[in-house]
Amino acid sequence: MNKRINISIIILLIGTLTLSSCFIGRKYERPNMSVDNLYRTDKIKITETDTSSLAQVSWRELLTDTVLQNYIEHGLENNLDIRIAIESIKAADAYVEQSKAAFGPTANASLTYGLAHNPKYTGLGNVNQFQLGADLSWEADIWGKIRNQKDATEAAYLQTVEAHNVVKTKLVAGLATLYYQIVSLDEQVKIAEQSILTRDSSLQTTKALMQSGQVTAVAIQQTMAQVYDAQNILLNLKNQRRILENAFCLLLSEPAHPINRSTIDDQAIETPLLLGVPAQLLSNRPDVRQAEYSLRQTLSLTNVAQANFYPSLVLTAGTGFQGVNIKDWLTPGGIFAQVAGGVLQPIISRRQLKTALEVAQTKEEQALIRYQQALLVAGNDVSNALFEYQTQTEAIGLQVKQYQALQTAVNYSQQLLVNGLANYLEVLTAQQNVLTTELNLTNTRYKRLASMIQLYQALGGGWR
Repeated sequence: MNKRINISIIILLIGTLTLSSCFIGRKYERPNMSVDNLYRTDKIKITETDTSSLAQVSWRELLTDTVLQNYIEHGLENNLDIRIAIESIKAADAYVEQSKAAFGPTANASLTYGLAHNPKYTGLGNVNQFQLGADLSWEADIWGKIRNQKDATEAAYLQTVEAHNVVKTKLVAGLATLYYQIVSLDEQVKIAEQSILTRDSSLQTTKALMQSGQVTAVAIQQTMAQVYDAQNILLNLKNQRRILENAFCLLLSEPAHPINRSTIDDQAIETPLLLGVPAQLLSNRPDVRQAEYSLRQTLSLTNVAQANFYPSLVLTAGTGFQGVNIKDWLTPGGIFAQVAGGVLQPIISRRQLKTALEVAQTKEEQALIRYQQALLVAGNDVSNALFEYQTQTEAIGLQVKQYQALQTAVNYSQQLLVNGLANYLEVLTAQQNVLTTELNLTNTRYKRLASMIQLYQALGGGWR
């Protein structure tokens, strides 16, 4: 009997290994999509390069402010979204390990006791049955179903890794942008405070001119109104700054508190504006890679759904001891062994298999569309960031000239007013324009820094 069992096992193994060479389904290939004109660079002054990209620069090299660097390091360690993403990676990794184990057999051990009460006329009475055994079961991966399931699980794991990189990129960009906005508000607060002092001085000058009969009480009221206007601007700037500080702390996953910082004059991004080639977005943008891994996952699951139409081959084996008394286990007659192989071919499944395949194919098509959409969004982000950076760079030059012209106009109008050659309204208008322009210039400096961070993120930088 043992000889027949051994021969049966050998035959089943040979047949299984032969069938396992079969494979149903498609292998993943990246969709052939044109990315040459993915983003616009017309009329943009950029550093010419072939393959170098700003995204390949570490944020530590791009953001040179040591105070900001420390905040980013702290945020990457403590941000709650980052920690959630890390836990998601751990869970996905556990599923990957499980999918690898699917190629191996499953084994179970059992200890059972049974009592059968037979009718009196049989003369058998009560029969005890003791059994201690172990069984082994293994499904041959004939059509690549288990292999594709493993590939799908690994692709899902890689999606969680890229999701983590997406969170890191957003956090680095968010902290840098808020930090730049806060230091720009610090500068605007200084400008508003200086404007209040200047307007107070003008108020005293206007009062002196009224006493000499050169202006009327209307000029006093107009100048006082300008002081109140500057004070109101200062109040709003401080309120906005505090709100941004609270938002900054939230990204650090900390209660709201004042933050240390340098000044806007200390902020300089000297890294060359390197765009690389559009195809690099496929490897630099975490969200694009995440979309591609989703496509790979759905393709593998489509292969699984297709393989479910084909027969499954399962090998089982078992051995152990059994008897009406435990002492019988130790006898040759108490040992049992069995081996079996079975083929299961679905015939009627109430359309479940066909529905599963159709749904899998639909999800694969959706994943392809999302991948295409992710590429278009990436190209659009780069285009917008490029034009924003160029616009703010040109705006700074224009606003500097505007500020200088208005400051000269203020000096001239004040001298003319003292000499009785100008109207006080001209002085007030010139002072108001100077304050507005100086605040706008500081805000434009912030926007230029923010657009650089926006471009860095759009190209896929920040997670390295």
